[in-house]
Amino acid sequence: MAMSRLFVHAVLAAGVLMASSAFAQGPGHEGKGPCASDVQKFCANVKQGGGRIVECLKEHQTELSPACSAKMAEAKEKTHEKAQACKADAEKFCQGIQPGGGKIMACLRSHQAELSPGCQASLANPKGSPQK
Repeated sequence: MAMSRLFVHAVLAAGVLMASSAFAQGPGHEGKGPCASDVQKFCANVKQGGGRIVECLKEHQTELSPACSAKMAEAKEKTHEKAQACKADAEKFCQGIQPGGGKIMACLRSHQAELSPGCQASLANPKGSPQK
């Protein structure tokens, strides 16, 4: 059970970091994505990379625009769906691999041909939710 909780948290964190580039673009990218103005307003001095912009937005969660709040919630939900789609596969193929740095995702990709159809679809569709 500990493995599945760690996996879900690791995938959620990775998903939020990846999604951040799609909607939380910072200075120099004004006008792009529903969080651009929030990034400019709250996180203009935050260095991009490593999830720092997303963490900054989370710190200002109650102050975000409705569009940005909705996009952050959507990204979190899609990432959770992906984590659930691959949880059993991660438990089966990636036991003993310490989450972090994309190690679980690399493990899953190395077992691509053996993964469940739901997990395969999730990994093949990185921007959307798993195909049903």
